[in-house]
Amino acid sequence: MTVTKKSQPIGKKIQKLRKEKKLTLNNLANETGLSTKYISQVEKGEVIPPVAVILQISRALEIDSSLLLMQEKRKAGVRSDRDYEKRTEDYSYETLTPEARHKHLKAFKVFVDPKSDHKGVSYQHAGEEFIYVLKGKIEVMVGENKNILAPGKCLHFNSSIVHKLRNISNEKAELLVVLYTP
Repeated sequence: MTVTKKSQPIGKKIQKLRKEKKLTLNNLANETGLSTKYISQVEKGEVIPPVAVILQISRALEIDSSLLLMQEKRKAGVRSDRDYEKRTEDYSYETLTPEARHKHLKAFKVFVDPKSDHKGVSYQHAGEEFIYVLKGKIEVMVGENKNILAPGKCLHFNSSIVHKLRNISNEKAELLVVLYTP
């Protein structure tokens, strides 16, 4: 019989790491550009942060982002590198490059529920982002510029510009998202 330890919610992990580093919510807010209210909501489990926010928090906490990005799915005690998925309010993602824990380039397969957008904060993180639509139709706002992407279309942009994503189709959108973070 294999006993598996229940994984800790991401907010609790962030809070524990922040406190271990003797950082206040205000310190972490200044390092990430996120509001103290939003970070508090994440830590309390009221909001599940998107990938870009997790990368920002990881950088600010000076930890490997995989500590927060990978949520193990238990399969009778067996684990593989493809057994990771994280669910937020309207989307889920799978890490396609779990071996790239210490690299600057990370790839994800992202699924966005029909007629929904990522709630909470807009995204903004140092580096570049590439989005390729596999299924569905999405709207990506980069600053004030609206981009509509259908299957087979892509967008490459400076991710330090505030950006937001939403699924404008009636089907679940499926995307390939590659992030470069310096």
